[in-house]
Amino acid sequence: MNMTPTVHATANFMHWHRYYIWAYETALRTECDYKAYQPYWNWGKYQDLPASPIFNGDEWSMGGNGEAVPHKGGFANLPPGPGGGCVKTGPFANTTIHLGPLMSTMDPALNIKANPQRDGYGDNPRCLRRDVNNYYVSQYIRGPDLASHITSNTAILKFQDSVQNDAVNKPAIHSGGHFSIWGDPGGDVFVSPGEPVFWLHHGQLDRHWWMWANYRDADVKARTSMYEGGTNWMNPNSARGKPTDAQWLDVVAPAGTNGIASNKLFSTTSGPFCYVYQ
Repeated sequence: MNMTPTVHATANFMHWHRYYIWAYETALRTECDYKAYQPYWNWGKYQDLPASPIFNGDEWSMGGNGEAVPHKGGFANLPPGPGGGCVKTGPFANTTIHLGPLMSTMDPALNIKANPQRDGYGDNPRCLRRDVNNYYVSQYIRGPDLASHITSNTAILKFQDSVQNDAVNKPAIHSGGHFSIWGDPGGDVFVSPGEPVFWLHHGQLDRHWWMWANYRDADVKARTSMYEGGTNWMNPNSARGKPTDAQWLDVVAPAGTNGIASNKLFSTTSGPFCYVYQ
């Protein structure tokens, strides 16, 4: 929540989020005895997302969709989906959310409780809501769309900007994933990590970047080390990012890793990392 303005629409957007999901995977292993790897959600794989293995509500899923409740659409002309209510099925049924909202995109008529503090840090217990829908996966983040995005961008600034910035008639890939889940806190940029599928979404975003960087053998070295953009989303005239800029996770950083420089986060097989994608 503190760092949202300095890790979105910035030079470190891809790098900081790689660091963040790696820290999450590390916590799963060291604190929760998890033995596998951080999974990703391949956006182009499931055209019927509510029925997919991710959201079908069985014991292996990430929990089901929210209960069907009447509501209006929202962000970027997103129509209402088949959910909108509390998640009542699967492993995350009856999950309680505490922080936020700060920038909710849900229908105000749903009466999601405002946070008792202006900064969003007050304890605000409420249910995990979702409105898992097929709007984006059927039109904007299909396999051909993703392939075209990888092959048509040759520089990191254009790649990152087109990942994040919504056009008038075309939502961006990053928001397309988030708003395929939507809900509360998933549809709020400040508190979206409270949605358990955030980590699968950003795992795929990291994979998408990795595929772009490794698209052609001749370009791997150059693409892996590209770093361009500002340092604050809210200030278009912010200082330009530098590869030596320290990246911070503070209390959620694995021991001894807080403040890693961006250039240590360029590759998935150097710095603190040792992984590749299938």
